[in-house]
Amino acid sequence: MTRFAGRRAIVTGAAGGIGFATAQRLAEEGASVGVLDVRGPDAEHAARQIAASAFVSERGGSARALAVDVTDEDAVETAVAGFVSAEGGIDILVNNAGITRDNLIFRMTLADWGRVLDTNLTSMFLCSRAVQRTMVAQGSGRIVNVSSRSALGNRGQANYAAAKAGVQGFTATLALELGPFNITVNAVAPGFVRTGMTDATASRTGRSPEEYRADAAARIPLGRVAEPEEIAAAILFLASDDASYINGQTLYLNGGAR
Repeated sequence: MTRFAGRRAIVTGAAGGIGFATAQRLAEEGASVGVLDVRGPDAEHAARQIAASAFVSERGGSARALAVDVTDEDAVETAVAGFVSAEGGIDILVNNAGITRDNLIFRMTLADWGRVLDTNLTSMFLCSRAVQRTMVAQGSGRIVNVSSRSALGNRGQANYAAAKAGVQGFTATLALELGPFNITVNAVAPGFVRTGMTDATASRTGRSPEEYRADAAARIPLGRVAEPEEIAAAILFLASDDASYINGQTLYLNGGAR
């Protein structure tokens, strides 16, 4: 498939997990992708790995690393401006970068609260504000934000849940503001996904990643946790022309869990 031939995209937090899977799929379907991550060497490695795919070269896609701290206003503005200048525009932004600093409220520090809000929510404001200038001038664009099932509440994640709930309100508001310029803004809200982040959470709780996933799977009607590629597929749909009349929505991807 080449749904994104000639399209230009930036994916944040793209060195691993959902971000990497999304950047890879976009490039394999013909897009020029900015693989953006705070970890510069990891972003370089991911971009090289994506560019080496036979599908990417066959379908005209490309990938290049952007080492950026998404909580740094100046760094975001500079990176987006550089990408737009090099590519001649930007069509898709996937706001995926995120971290966890889990703890019960009486143990949670202000620093851990602030860091999670900055990385998971404020970064989306900075990146979206930076790209919308070009998208408005073009008269088109797609922004897809990654929220979480934790937006509904999750013990030990007051900071993360607040940020991910904020993502949904942010998404709905941007859809109202940018819709008149033919820019759609939507979100996905995954449940449990097999990523390095969830593996790290398992370690912090004294369990192996396999045990942690098995516990989660037991509460999911489909009987398993999600793979990053499954979340990426939904993100690509919302970024595609097939979703041209979907705006301001949050799609929950949790295997039927309630």
